[in-house]
Amino acid sequence: MSQHIIPLNQLPTINQTWTLFLDRDGIINTDVIDDYIKSWDEFIFTEGCLEALKMLSPLFQRIIIVSNQRGVGRGLMTQKDLDLITENMLLKIEEAGGRIDKAYFCTTTDNADINRKPNRGMALQAQQDFPEIDFTKSMMVGNMESDMWFGRNIGAYTVYIPTREDGDPDPSTVDAAYKNLLAFAKGLLQMQPMQ
Repeated sequence: MSQHIIPLNQLPTINQTWTLFLDRDGIINTDVIDDYIKSWDEFIFTEGCLEALKMLSPLFQRIIIVSNQRGVGRGLMTQKDLDLITENMLLKIEEAGGRIDKAYFCTTTDNADINRKPNRGMALQAQQDFPEIDFTKSMMVGNMESDMWFGRNIGAYTVYIPTREDGDPDPSTVDAAYKNLLAFAKGLLQMQPMQ
């Protein structure tokens, strides 16, 4: 999968009624394999991410982060640590001209929990907070198979970003693949009708 970029024309042309769901680790910040981002000092934005979010912000009605953060549930970091990371991340994105409407996290270690991806809970929370969200007019961008199944489980289009080497997703769960968030943003922008 990661060797073969699926053309973005597998995805529909969007408008400003659409929602973008984003995973965090590996998409917005560099991923740490077999560990967690436990402090702001360890948080590094992925290459081109801030530019990408600035480009994506006017294209979507809502931009939502949905992220499993089991490090809190495992006691490797505190909820306060996660909140501080999130606060700083959102501030830096805003300073760069981008926008995140809300970030949702699942900190449990229980895979059966409704809020843990690939389960739908965080999407349902977002829809409760923003009733205009229509899952059939949504995209999910992530770097794990659980992200792709999360997208499938809510009826969204899925975009895979291959930032890890520990297993590609089932190809049937992927509508498009791009090397990073910036490549996705540029491709999506090219698809938009001329104003």
